[in-house]
Amino acid sequence: MAEFESIDDLLNDFRKRVIRDAKRNLRSGLNRKYPIQASGKLSKSLKSYSKESKNSIQLSFEMEGYGVFQDRGVKGVKSGKSLDGYRYTRRGGAGSFKGMPPPSAFDKWNVRKGIAPRDKTGKFMKRKSINFMMARSVFEKGIKPSLFFTKPFEKYFKTLPDELMEAFGFDMEQLFEQITKENFKRFK
Repeated sequence: MAEFESIDDLLNDFRKRVIRDAKRNLRSGLNRKYPIQASGKLSKSLKSYSKESKNSIQLSFEMEGYGVFQDRGVKGVKSGKSLDGYRYTRRGGAGSFKGMPPPSAFDKWNVRKGIAPRDKTGKFMKRKSINFMMARSVFEKGIKPSLFFTKPFEKYFKTLPDELMEAFGFDMEQLFEQITKENFKRFK
């Protein structure tokens, strides 16, 4: 990072770079065949704030609630991986989502992606059936972690000056955990 006149300028540059790269990751798909974003709603919701006080710094990032699950992943009932222990279950419990996601949540996504499979006779399948199949697939296989936000956050956090870390006692893992927990509470 370039030289900055104040801590506020430094943090603003950090925030802007993280948001810029996270949006870029959503558009590009991060080594996936397809981009992560469909509607652009998640990308548009990415915001960040910083506030410098005499003895502290407040840094926050916000996004749609489902962005945390896109970034960190959700384990399905049969397979999948989550970096934060999120999972689908048949019974519920701490850190889990009881039951399958609502099929209606996939309706607009399927339309935007142009998903229109045919049945054995060659006829197009009904959208309700397609939505149900997508919801069941996510329930069983989960959501693969994309790290669209985590990667730029870690990349630019490493470039912050050591003096800043020492002066304010920043720990990357602790700060990242705090930001994701606050975000999850806000949009739950």
